[in-house]
Amino acid sequence: MKLRAGAGDGRAAAGHLRARVIAAVDEGRHRLRIYVIVAFQAGLAAALAWVLAHEVIGNSEPTFAPAAAVAVIAASLGNRAPRALELVIGVVVGIGAGDLLIGQFGTGPWQTGVIVFLATATAVLVRGPGALMAQAGGTAVLIATLTPTAPDLELPRTVNALIGGLSGLLVMLVLLPINPMRAIRRSAEPALDLFAREMTASAEALAEADRGRAKAVLDRMRDADPKLQQLTEVTTAAEEVVRLSPVRWRRRRIIAAYRGGATHMERAFRNSRGMVRRIGTALHDEEAVPPDLPAAVEHLGEAVRLLNREFVAAQEPVQARARVLCAVREAGGACRQGLGFSGTIVVSQLRTAANDLLRATGVPRDEARRLVREAAAD
Repeated sequence: MKLRAGAGDGRAAAGHLRARVIAAVDEGRHRLRIYVIVAFQAGLAAALAWVLAHEVIGNSEPTFAPAAAVAVIAASLGNRAPRALELVIGVVVGIGAGDLLIGQFGTGPWQTGVIVFLATATAVLVRGPGALMAQAGGTAVLIATLTPTAPDLELPRTVNALIGGLSGLLVMLVLLPINPMRAIRRSAEPALDLFAREMTASAEALAEADRGRAKAVLDRMRDADPKLQQLTEVTTAAEEVVRLSPVRWRRRRIIAAYRGGATHMERAFRNSRGMVRRIGTALHDEEAVPPDLPAAVEHLGEAVRLLNREFVAAQEPVQARARVLCAVREAGGACRQGLGFSGTIVVSQLRTAANDLLRATGVPRDEARRLVREAAAD
């Protein structure tokens, strides 16, 4: 019997490991679809920066130019233009601190420490911690340690930083900008699909009084934060591209709407996660669960599904809005049938999530609140 149990446990562990590997591969494939354009941009920007620094400017040591270009491209999506500016400012701050102290005190370990302190403190004073601080400190280290063996490093490094930063911006905004609509859709589809699936699973757990299933849903929703962050990051990057790239200007209006929608969708997801937590508490306390309550949660998930479908088809999300209000009406019916303490909180959080979903479809704030109130009273 023990041998059979051990074999069963081994098969279960192997199956769990296989599922995790498949999930990791799928996640990697999805990331590659979204971010492969960044790899192309980095390669093109590095080559362009090297040619400009070495062939056009005549810099015999152009190494930092492609490095700076890649640093701009590799910055978090949506922050590249500020990162390019911080890169160049950081170089100037680091060089200034190095010149100031090396000319007075020479080089050595304590001088290096003081130079780095001065450069990073200046960067923090100007901007705060972040890329500028890291670049200023790194430049100060190079100036302090390489100046004895490579004099006159300051001007070439500054020029390289400028060339690299401008090359990165040129590639990402003019030569090879991302397709904002395609990037958003590729990121939004899996995030919305996950949201809808977990709402359906929550409704089933509530209808069947299955605490274990409700806990599993909550755990999966907690693990889903990277997908939400990715959606926000991609929509921010798309907004930056349509704002700064001439070839994408015609998409500015629609991308601005999607950017706001992504923010409200993230809030809806987090409020729904709080709702699922309360569902688990209600089941633990064996509170009454009127049939309308699981139906309301299911309708909320269906609204997300419809939103995803209408979003991909570039249609006005009329059906999604109608289904959101249907979820609110069902939740109101559950309140009238009698709920416990946690059940009442579930309804409250569902209404909050419904308001967020309406905002994600483009409904103004006051109008969304009015629609939710009216649907709850029906």
